[in-house]
Amino acid sequence: MVNKVTLLGHLGKDPIVRRTEAGIPVATFSIATNETYKDKDGNKQDKTEWHNIVIWRGLAEVAEKYLKKGSLVYLEGKLQTRSYQDQSGVTRYITEIVVEEMKMLNKPEGFGANHVPPPTEPPAKKESWVKDVGYEEVTSAPQDDDLPF
Repeated sequence: MVNKVTLLGHLGKDPIVRRTEAGIPVATFSIATNETYKDKDGNKQDKTEWHNIVIWRGLAEVAEKYLKKGSLVYLEGKLQTRSYQDQSGVTRYITEIVVEEMKMLNKPEGFGANHVPPPTEPPAKKESWVKDVGYEEVTSAPQDDDLPF
């Protein structure tokens, strides 16, 4: 069985980061994906879908530090539906994407004189830039991908 989601979209608002009772950071935000198509009359139509995103631990800290409203991100994760009780006691359901991998596609704020930008080719081993941007605990050096841009 497979539960895999891949999204490429823009943040609708800045990430909100909270900590669990155990101190584990969790970031939540929404992203918009867009689809353009022609209707039966040949008119161009745009459709936007909004997705609820949840990111845990080190990736949550990276999201808090570098992502802002409007940031373009590539996300991979899994769908998860959970229930909760609203203030009226009614059971509500929400479907979220729990992110396992994140790639920031804009130059993040904070990359300046004190930071070395990521290399275009993956290094043979982790280099100093990985520590500078807080990726060491999160992921290894960037991987080539098959994105068409």
